[in-house]
Amino acid sequence: MAGRLDRHVKQEYHMSAEFKNVKSSETTLPERVADQLSQLIIDRKLTAEDKLPNEFELAEQLNVGRGTIREAVKLLVARNVLVIRRGKGTYIASNPGTVEDPFGFAFYPDQMTLARDLLNVRIRLEPWVARLAAERSTEADFALLREKCAQVEDDILSGRDHLTHDMDLHAAIAECTQDLVIPKLIPIITYSVRLFGSLNGNDLLAETIVDHRQIVDAICAHDPDAAERAMLQHLEKNRAEISYVAEELSKETVEE
Repeated sequence: MAGRLDRHVKQEYHMSAEFKNVKSSETTLPERVADQLSQLIIDRKLTAEDKLPNEFELAEQLNVGRGTIREAVKLLVARNVLVIRRGKGTYIASNPGTVEDPFGFAFYPDQMTLARDLLNVRIRLEPWVARLAAERSTEADFALLREKCAQVEDDILSGRDHLTHDMDLHAAIAECTQDLVIPKLIPIITYSVRLFGSLNGNDLLAETIVDHRQIVDAICAHDPDAAERAMLQHLEKNRAEISYVAEELSKETVEE
């Protein structure tokens, strides 16, 4: 059991309430504080209309000045995570989200259920996306898809984190459809890819290489049926794996 549910799976699922010293990163201080505030919202399970602690409390907790807190809050207001109400304070936005996560998926408290629900949506969406990509993609698209596929494979074989290139590949397939709407749904796909990887650990890596090759080969061969079938099989494996991880995690919770 413990072999499948390794440490980083639990760390991703049970988000830590501990704050790191925000002065140790390479990004600007307000940006780092903004990230810490986002994590605070998640860890404390704050929802729409909940009030954020005041500047003094946040500055003390994060070991920064109140001016830095104000700049970080401005960043989160711009990202539609927070709203400022004059004379009342700072509150969580009704539908928090960022450019990278416009639907606010990171703010859902039950990420395991979210992972399963996102895969259910993708199973209905992405096989059709792969079919369209096979019908509409160009020679230039083929070169890009093969490049993205090779990057994922190289990451996996080299023991590196492959999720960024994995997200890039799925996004590139969506772009190949030449559809006006489908690219707008890419955040659903990319968040699901990263969430699956964080919960699943290193299982299915060999299958990922084979599945991606089959999907890309079918698209490049202008074979819609094969592309649709390969994508469906790929996602069904992922859904089965998430169901297994969720079940094992539930057993461990009961045993504890």
